[in-house]
Amino acid sequence: MSPALTAITRTVTVAAGRFAPGHLGELTAVVPFELVDAVLVETRTVQRRLRDLPSRVGVYFLLAMSLFPEVGYRLVWDKLTTGLAGMPVACPTAKALRDLRRRLGSPPVRALFEVLAGPLARPTTPGVRFGPFRTVSFDGCSSQKVPDTSRNRSWLGRTSHHGYPTLELMTLVETGTRALVGAVFGPTAEGETSYATRLLHLLRPDMLVLWDKGFDGNTFLATVTATGAQVLGRLRNNRRTPVLARLGDGSYLSVIGTVKVRVIDAQITVTCADGTTFTGTYRLVTTLTDARRYPAAALAGLYHQRWEHESAYYALRHTLMNGRLLRSGDPAGIEQEMWSLLTLYQVLRRVMVEVAESAPGTDPDRCAFTVALQAARDLVVQAAGITTTAVEPAGLIGRRVLAALLPPRRQRVSTRKVKSPMSRYSDRLDDGRPDSSRTVTGLDITVRQPPAEERPLPNVSQDDRHTHRSPHSRREQVLELFRADPHRHWSTHEIAQRLGDITLNTMYRQLSRWAKTNHIQKTGPGIYTATPPEPAKSLA
Repeated sequence: MSPALTAITRTVTVAAGRFAPGHLGELTAVVPFELVDAVLVETRTVQRRLRDLPSRVGVYFLLAMSLFPEVGYRLVWDKLTTGLAGMPVACPTAKALRDLRRRLGSPPVRALFEVLAGPLARPTTPGVRFGPFRTVSFDGCSSQKVPDTSRNRSWLGRTSHHGYPTLELMTLVETGTRALVGAVFGPTAEGETSYATRLLHLLRPDMLVLWDKGFDGNTFLATVTATGAQVLGRLRNNRRTPVLARLGDGSYLSVIGTVKVRVIDAQITVTCADGTTFTGTYRLVTTLTDARRYPAAALAGLYHQRWEHESAYYALRHTLMNGRLLRSGDPAGIEQEMWSLLTLYQVLRRVMVEVAESAPGTDPDRCAFTVALQAARDLVVQAAGITTTAVEPAGLIGRRVLAALLPPRRQRVSTRKVKSPMSRYSDRLDDGRPDSSRTVTGLDITVRQPPAEERPLPNVSQDDRHTHRSPHSRREQVLELFRADPHRHWSTHEIAQRLGDITLNTMYRQLSRWAKTNHIQKTGPGIYTATPPEPAKSLA
């Protein structure tokens, strides 16, 4: 007896004619034809004559490249057209698809990202607000590698610890949803604070900005507070803050530059399920100076939300890109590819937030990025859900995400061990954390009192050292080394060892910056010496 068979038929609705391959499966609902056409008109990249590969199809092809980073141009095209069996669609060569990329450039996908970027959560969505404030964070990622070509090296340089040119990505993220509010990228030598300054126009008075060490410069802090946004961030270890008034919760009022702030020195003791303990410290600064309304312990606990930014980068670099290099061998292609990647990431986050909000009380961080990504890939291949009138928030993607919700977030401590000897953090000291991720059973936050003797307000704020340089600044220490032996060529590693208390990556960045400003001279990859004296002028 032969087994029973079932025939399945389905209807695929796509754009007509040569525009048929231009889709993104069910994600097309977030990036509809009308939106793509609008950005093409705005950026003046609509084809002058109707080609086999119209510009609209090119935009969807760029997004599909980021959705399928493991395959080449032709196979990406096959993913877009497999579900269109029986339709007359173009069969372009890899060169034709490469020419399509060049014809479009980066303006359309950048404009598309800027339309889709922004906070996604409603005010009532769980986990996205602290009191009246929406929590957002600044952070940079300098681990995105690109192909080692001469054109990429001339733009980005080459990082010594792995040999590949590396891109610096700076984003402003809504921590509760991990959605991108804004993004900029470029060479790592420019520095995180410089990139973050380009995103300050996106801040709003209802936002509370979280950030890690290094963003507490006087000018940057003043510019952020001028937007009306509030701040909660870590202070550098060498930042001196005067005690102006002690508060009942252990914090104290101070000033950084011209900004009145509140400093919280917290010690955090973590107890793991196996009985081991780990102690760390947070030295935080905030513009929320009302200790009764915003207790120090609550702010120290809130600061942990900044790590959602790291989860966003993990999804972008490892889940979506799987740690791969970008494809492009020139800066124009890298820019186009990065805007496409960021746009696709934001599209997936938008779908996930809609799914979470369709189930009241669901925190968006319970939605699995991998599940949404794989469902979206399947639907592109099937050309399913391109146009839909369904009432449900995200169709099949939504059903799969809701069926595989992660459990409510549990407290845990993760290792920060450096395993690769080639890592730029290979010189980081052991911080005592366990070797593997462990569940936290106890979390004790103690706010430490400021010193009994109040320190006087310094005449010159620490961050003004570029105009009133301390004789003990890091640059002066390097110059002293060079003056002591002006003919010696120093390696970056040697300089970092002499100074101590500095990571090799930070040393690389600072030396590169000082070489560009002619304070020192670069004589080779990672090799520096004193700037040679100017030749004597002839009297003849």
